[in-house]
Amino acid sequence: MPGSSLKVAAAGLLGALAFSTGALAGEQYVDGTGYAVSGYDVVAYHSLQQAPVGDEQPAAVPGKAEFTADYNGATWAFANEANRDMFAADPGKYAPAYDGHCAFGIAKGGKVPANPHLWRIRDGKLYLNITKRVVGFWEADIPANLRSSEANWRSLEDQAAAADDVPAFDASHAPKS
Repeated sequence: MPGSSLKVAAAGLLGALAFSTGALAGEQYVDGTGYAVSGYDVVAYHSLQQAPVGDEQPAAVPGKAEFTADYNGATWAFANEANRDMFAADPGKYAPAYDGHCAFGIAKGGKVPANPHLWRIRDGKLYLNITKRVVGFWEADIPANLRSSEANWRSLEDQAAAADDVPAFDASHAPKS
């Protein structure tokens, strides 16, 4: 019947879309704020002028409770409706690598929290780290650290998300409902 083949085709398309948008991602890191990336706007990072390696990055842009989206089991906040809509159209493009865990921690073999102020975009992907000291280790050899983190991620992805909060992080900016 034509209707049943249409249903099968639609189901296949939905399955392919779910796979391509990261439905098979690991558990997203969410800290005590209740938001992914502590409530900072992951789309906004892509419009900030990155500092050279070794220099402090510009401040992350806080999201607002009225502009949120759900993805990978977490709520994400955005500074405006346009950023929320861009994220919703392609969350895999904007969500940080390693489900929001510290990229250097993954390179060293474990899932640890990440600070949204300690970021770098490389080849279009957002990477976060946990402390300024760790940023130094990460940036000392980003290509080698990426090779390690990519290799380690295969065995770490299915593990539970980190349960700790980001050390020395002020979460008072978090979006309020």
